[in-house]
Amino acid sequence: MRIVFIGAVESSKAALSKLLKLKADVVGVLAPAKSDFNSDFCDLSLVAKSGGIPFKAVKNINDPENLAWLRKLSPDIIFCFGFSQLLKTDLLHSAPMGVVGFHPALLPHNRGRHPIVWALALGLKNTGSTFFFMDEGADSGKILSQKKVTVIYTDTARTLYDRIIKTSLGQIEDFLPKLQKGTFRAVPQRSSLANYWRKRGPEDGRIDFRMTSRCIYNLVRALSRPYVGAHLLFRGAEVKVWEAREVSYKPANIECGKVIRSGRSGLLVKCAGGAILLAKHEFAHIPEAGEYIV
Repeated sequence: MRIVFIGAVESSKAALSKLLKLKADVVGVLAPAKSDFNSDFCDLSLVAKSGGIPFKAVKNINDPENLAWLRKLSPDIIFCFGFSQLLKTDLLHSAPMGVVGFHPALLPHNRGRHPIVWALALGLKNTGSTFFFMDEGADSGKILSQKKVTVIYTDTARTLYDRIIKTSLGQIEDFLPKLQKGTFRAVPQRSSLANYWRKRGPEDGRIDFRMTSRCIYNLVRALSRPYVGAHLLFRGAEVKVWEAREVSYKPANIECGKVIRSGRSGLLVKCAGGAILLAKHEFAHIPEAGEYIV
């Protein structure tokens, strides 16, 4: 089974490396040479080179020259893991077995953008790892393999990302021989259960101390590395926050955004229903107790 691989990020690198370890017949790799969009970007040319696999750098995956290059490789199937551009019809039909995509959520629930970030920001208890056959819709094709992934309170974007990758690699090891033998089973999604998460913007990452401590905690961990970081405004400047902790705080006559304590352990700031400790941050000038952060 001849495989062409498309990807761009850390999970793509892990999947491609797993395929090579399993001695899969990967005949070509298409990936960006750089990315201003993906904070978890990985250069797949290095993995391709190590495996002696032809590599093509792409900007727009749907460009005719990329399609022509791909078709010359005569793939039986295409794997598109960790790639944000939508594949158009011509590319989707470039291999007899189709295109297998990957989405780190429990499809048909939570289709769309930034699934790991949204899962943490919304405080979900479970997410997933889903491989599916891509169609013209967004994350709507038949499911090839799916596993539930539990989200725990102490998870950060890094720990959840890594656990999803580990889960996905086990799935690849399971379904690859089924694809090779033609014994796989593809299950249609129930579209009536689907919802779509939108693309996040800079304002979605801003901490507002009128939020509850749980909402702030979830936002900070959702955008922690390998992502861009949550932020707040202090003296007109944007400040990144990488780690926060919920703190029980009873006085009700303190305004949200007021610094309660400033010290080595971090900044304790009043928020709705309690307080939040900003444990890791990038303040150029540390606010003092009694100052306000907006």
